[in-house]
Formats: sequence, structure tokens, C-alpha cells
Amino acid sequence: MKKLRIFLKCWLVDFVFFVRLLGGHILSRYFSPRFAKFEVVKSFFVGKLYQQRGRYSRLIANGVMVTVMMLGVTVGPSLVVNDTQAQAMLSSGLRNRIAFAADVTPTAGAGQVLGLSTETQVEVDTMTQVSDKPRAEVVEYKVEEGETLAGISKKFGVDVDSIKWLNKGVQEKKIKAGTVLKVPPVTGVVHTVKSGETIYSLAKKYNVSAQSIVDFPFNEFTNDETFALAIGQTLVVPDGEMPNEPVVSPRNLAQQLTPNAGAVSATGSWIWPAAGRITQGFRPWHKAIDIAKKDGGPILAADSGVVVIAGWPDNSGYGNRIVIDHGNGYRTLYAHLSKFSVVVGQTVKRGDIIGQMGSTGRSTGTHVHFEIRQAAGNSDPLAYLR
Repeated sequence: MKKLRIFLKCWLVDFVFFVRLLGGHILSRYFSPRFAKFEVVKSFFVGKLYQQRGRYSRLIANGVMVTVMMLGVTVGPSLVVNDTQAQAMLSSGLRNRIAFAADVTPTAGAGQVLGLSTETQVEVDTMTQVSDKPRAEVVEYKVEEGETLAGISKKFGVDVDSIKWLNKGVQEKKIKAGTVLKVPPVTGVVHTVKSGETIYSLAKKYNVSAQSIVDFPFNEFTNDETFALAIGQTLVVPDGEMPNEPVVSPRNLAQQLTPNAGAVSATGSWIWPAAGRITQGFRPWHKAIDIAKKDGGPILAADSGVVVIAGWPDNSGYGNRIVIDHGNGYRTLYAHLSKFSVVVGQTVKRGDIIGQMGSTGRSTGTHVHFEIRQAAGNSDPLAYLR
């Protein structure tokens, strides 16, 4: 037994020595020349790049990028289309984002997304049809045979008055096919600024609040602090009424008085956050209502909850604001406040005073900007407060 162990030990030593010799032979016989040639070629290219101060480095980098892009374009679709895991992830992501579009029916024949199931495709079509962003500019529209101003106004989401005011002399009964009409981006007045005019004078002229002019996202100002205007610029006045012109479509927000904030006991019911006048309603670009009162006044909690924000944390246009989490999927925001009566973390009851109306942030006068928020987006407060 002892001799066997000695034999195996000697054999193992000899085998290891043999393997080392064989590896050295193979490396020197087959690989070393190739490595040497590779080093020569590499040194040549590196030397050229150094000599030319990187003249060709950008060309090489661009070539590599183009190659990667071509591979992505040619090979990528075949990998994605049949990847069921990717389909499941996309379907899940879309399903979480289309709650706000549940009432929209997908259009037949709409563009298809490769590799998606029928159910997922419906979700994609539904989501892509939903857009609540206003247009930025006036568009020209050629009237077709049999069309009316009422039909055209409905097609563009504005009222008849707004189209008439922008197209002097156009009458509903005399509209002809081929007529080119200018259509405003939203219901209201499109105004060309003249010397001496301000947003305050225009607000008074067109019977709206100056804040509604400021909040329209495509209105520009030469000074964002004072909201100064440039002579000759075009300004959109949402919900404006043309002076001395008959109004066919009702404007029911400009002079609407806010009801008294009475006590409400039912959970999920809302009281008015302030007394005053509604100067701007819920719009795609202004998902809130503005309640104004010249001499200010207290701001009340619309429902019970916990204060999660009380301050001006991000230097944004909201100014001083309070956000209350009501614990039932709703949050309310109260912006442009002048004073606070609560701190973050405390609880408040419905009707408690939480602050004072002010004009901080992007504001043209004393008012409160009031929002009702849900996970799917902001809701029109008037649908809850009435």
C-alpha cells in the first residue's frame, strides 16, 4: 500500500511537469507569433492616432455607433415582437395609465402595435386618442358643403361666438362651402395688443380675470414678473366676451358667486374653501378653479385630513400652498396663500381655517387656486362643490 502511494505521487508530479512543458510548447509554437503580429498592428494604429492628434478617433467612434444602430434596427424588431415578457410588461404599464380614458372607444382601423394582443392593442388605441392639451395658435379651416358654424365649433371644441368674433361679417345662415374661417385655440377672444394695454385693462374689457390670461400656457410676456405686453403681439383671452357683441353661448363662470361654506358631515363631501367670486374655471391647462376676493379672507379645509405640505417648497408658480391628504384617494391643494394657520403633519377637520387668501407665486391678484386631485388626475371641483 505504501509503495502504491509513492508510485501515484511520483506519477502526479511527472504529469504536472509534462502539462507545463506541453503548455509552454503550444504557447510558443502557435500563439506567440500571432500575439506579436497583433501587437505590431495595434502599435501601428495607435501611433497613427497619436501622430494625427486623434484625427481619426471621431471617424472610428461614429463607425461603431452606426454599426450598433444598424444591428438594433435589423435585429431588434425580431427580438421584441415575439417577446411575451415584454408584451406583459407593456400591457401592465399601459393598464395602469389609462383609467382616465376608460370611456373612449378605440377607432376601427387604427394603427397597430406589432406583437401586442388584441386586449393590449385596444388599450393603446384608447390611450392615444385622449388629449386635453389646448392648441397654441389660430388655425384656418376651409368650410365643406353642408357644414354650419355650430358643427365647426363643436369639431374644434370652441363656441360659435368665438369663431364669429374672429371672422368679422360671417353669419350662420350665409356660410358657404369653400369659405376659409379662422378658428381660435379655445373659447374666448384673440386680441392684438395695442399701445398702453395691460392684462388688467384687457381683463376688464373682455369681462374675465387677469389670472385667466396669465394661466393660458401659450400667452407670452416681455416680463414674467409684471406680465408686461409687447405692442402687436397676439394674446388669447380664454372665456372672454367681445364688448358690444351679442353672446349666444353662455359664460356662467365669470360672475358666479361662491355659496357660503356651511357645515357638511358626510364623509367625502366638500365645502367651499373660500368665499368670493369664481374668476377662472376648470380648463385643460388650468385643472382647478380660482376663487377671488379683493380683501382676502380665510381659507377652509374642504374636508378632513392630514396636512402634507404647508409652505413654498419649490419656488414654483403655486406660491405658498397647502396640500391636505384626505385618506380616501383624494388630496386638495390651496395655492397663493399669504399666511398659514397649520403645519405639516397635523390633522384638520372639515371647515377648519388653514390659512389666508393671498397673491404669492404666479398670481395677478388676491385669490385661492383650488384643486381636487386623484391618482388618475385632477377633477373639476365644481362637480363636487355644487
